Amino acid sequence: MTQWLPVPRDVEAIKRVSHALDSASSWLIVTHERPDGDALGSALAMAHILTALGKQWTFLVAEPLPERFQFLPMYQRIRRISEADYGLYHDVVAVDCADEQRFEAVSKAVAANARVINIDHHQTNPRFGEASCVDAEAAATCELIYHVALELSVSIDVDLAKCLYTGILTDTGGFSYPNTTRAVHQIAAELLECGVQPYDIAEPALEARTRSQMTLLQLALRDMYISHDGRYAFISVNRKMLEEAGASEDDVEGLVAFARSVETVEVGVLLRERPDGKVKASLRSKRQVDVSVIAQQFGGGGHARAAGCVLEGPLTMARQRIEAVVSSVLEAMSV
Repeated sequence: MTQWLPVPRDVEAIKRVSHALDSASSWLIVTHERPDGDALGSALAMAHILTALGKQWTFLVAEPLPERFQFLPMYQRIRRISEADYGLYHDVVAVDCADEQRFEAVSKAVAANARVINIDHHQTNPRFGEASCVDAEAAATCELIYHVALELSVSIDVDLAKCLYTGILTDTGGFSYPNTTRAVHQIAAELLECGVQPYDIAEPALEARTRSQMTLLQLALRDMYISHDGRYAFISVNRKMLEEAGASEDDVEGLVAFARSVETVEVGVLLRERPDGKVKASLRSKRQVDVSVIAQQFGGGGHARAAGCVLEGPLTMARQRIEAVVSSVLEAMSV
């Protein structure tokens, strides 16, 4: 059997962003707020690529990072934005950002009329920036950055491979979501050839949970609500629950999966009360409902099976608004 190697679906887009990356000597790397495995993996993979090209780079964030990803190479070089960064960067590469608002928290560092390169896989991405590579069929932004590395003739060493593998592993749910394709498995196999040890990444990225997170999960599941003949499950986390569990904002991540995991459920929703009084909604579906369409109604976006948005509080009102839209979608499916 001949070896089958994955190729990008949009070769010209890969060439376009690769050429743009090679045309400047210094870059600001940004990703979305509350970064997950694909956001951090793709940003740090980009840092490795720029280093290999002899470029300077700075990766700025505006908030504390999830500690479970400390194993990622160059994690310690990620910087919190400060006033010294304001207006400093003229060339920006945004990875895993569904729109420009997703990196608004660090936008003060971006100079007026800065050039922005956009690499992403969210179907709601409007293709902002001077050059963009947006592929909604890609399992993860790291899948696209893998192709960028090859286009730029960057050798994929074990450190770069760890970053790429982390993004692909987490955004496919451990290679279990519908976005898991033959190409995804082939890329993962190539990364294993580079020295990646799967369990060393899967254990901290997918399996490990803090004690406070387990306490928070216990509190959240206590009040989980299931309706619409078992097709809808709802979980909420308020500030009091976080305090009682001694949990952080990062401990909330991943709880929505428990709502979707109920056997009969098609749509699972998690609402989290933020310190500013607004409510973050995380939406997940299994096979039929495009939750990105629901999220867009509230100014959010994402993927067909995973999306999010932010609503005005209080939590009870946010719940009513989300449930009204989800109910109409599920009822329409029953007709």
